[in-house]
Amino acid sequence: MEKNILLIGGSTGIGLEIAKKLHKEHNIYIASRSHGDIGDLEVNHLEFDVLKDDISSLDLPEKLDGLVYCPGSINLKPFKMLKPKDFEDEMQLSFFGLIKVINALMPILKESQQASLVFFSSVAVKVGMPFHTSIAAAKGAIEGFAKSLAAEYAPSLRVNVVSPSLTDTPLAEKLLNNDKKKEKMDQRHPLKRVGTTADIANMTAFLLSEESSWITGQIFGVDGGLSTLNIS
Repeated sequence: MEKNILLIGGSTGIGLEIAKKLHKEHNIYIASRSHGDIGDLEVNHLEFDVLKDDISSLDLPEKLDGLVYCPGSINLKPFKMLKPKDFEDEMQLSFFGLIKVINALMPILKESQQASLVFFSSVAVKVGMPFHTSIAAAKGAIEGFAKSLAAEYAPSLRVNVVSPSLTDTPLAEKLLNNDKKKEKMDQRHPLKRVGTTADIANMTAFLLSEESSWITGQIFGVDGGLSTLNIS
């Protein structure tokens, strides 16, 4: 069944991979600041900055069957180097931006028979990691929000979260920009590699599909086993 699916921030990285995977079977709308790496992909690109713009002003369909919220950062710093403003910025991008989008889009999400919403967290919420305080705080808010939203809107909406470990995207370039760094990061994971955009896109596509129609309110660790396995 052809669906209308909106990706917020889908012109690079994981969002772009999701678009590549789904665009031939569904109507994909990408709302992002730039055209990014979309190229001649068969999608509808809408210029949008989640920190500045009102999503309801965009030319969207009257019904949305799927929503994926991609914006986030990798701001890894010791807590002593972070100011309250850093936490506020992280929350604005990752969490409050998400809230504004969903609040504005709820009427057209509810027009679907059962819209599927997919958000992104981080393995650092489940596994305490140094230098992740601002990221873990914002992503932890997303996980709690998603579960409550799933409960409140069941069965009209399904809401799930994908929680990756380090994934090879443009956002992670500084952590993976040479062979030594990549090997070190690979070895941290039980499956001995960092994630790919395809790993995360595959799970997201599943959660948007009818194959996951009995799944809601879940946090899925797509993390090479890092969050649950101790192999040291």
